[in-house]
Amino acid sequence: MGSAKNTTSAQRKARIEEMRKAERSRERRTRILTITASAVVVVGLVVGGVVLVRSQSDKSDTSASDSKGGGSGHFVAGKDGVRSWSGKLTRNHVTKTVKYPMEPPVGGDHNQVWMNCNGDVYTKPVNNMNAVHSLEHGAVWVTYNSKAPDADVKALSEKVKKTPYTLMSPVEDQKDPIMLSAWGKQRTVTSASDPAVNTFFSEFVQGKQTPEPGAACTNGLSQ
Repeated sequence: MGSAKNTTSAQRKARIEEMRKAERSRERRTRILTITASAVVVVGLVVGGVVLVRSQSDKSDTSASDSKGGGSGHFVAGKDGVRSWSGKLTRNHVTKTVKYPMEPPVGGDHNQVWMNCNGDVYTKPVNNMNAVHSLEHGAVWVTYNSKAPDADVKALSEKVKKTPYTLMSPVEDQKDPIMLSAWGKQRTVTSASDPAVNTFFSEFVQGKQTPEPGAACTNGLSQ
């Protein structure tokens, strides 16, 4: 009897030990699978994050560096001497320099800060990207180069100072001595006394072409 009991006890202990070994083996496999799965998830998140960041960066760079200012087209001359831009002018806020297809520009992507245009006269060139934002707000931009007579420059500056939603600055690279620009509109005038000056101001200062009528022309950028 004693021998049988000893045998049964030994067998039970052996089975218990085998069960313990099997349980330890399962626990090891479970830990390995858990660690592996966690590593895969972490790697996936990292890769996904990198792809997302690169995608957003590429998208931002593309919108910010459009060499044509976000739009294409050409000027169409009207019988009244006003040239209208034929293409759609985009209106994205960008940080990189925009190369506009016209000079001075009459619209397109621009800086998020506008040039003050509450009758502001600038004696030095302004950044095109800030001035375009002013046009978006309904301003008329008077520009001139070194060929413009001093008397005309003085007379125009006095008119601008009295007219809200206008600004004036030199643009040496423009093709004519004196030019007037609004969003999508532009014309050349022969002098400060040219009747076309008053006509252009009357039609395009806060005119129908304005994308954002009533938007501020103060609290922006100033020299």
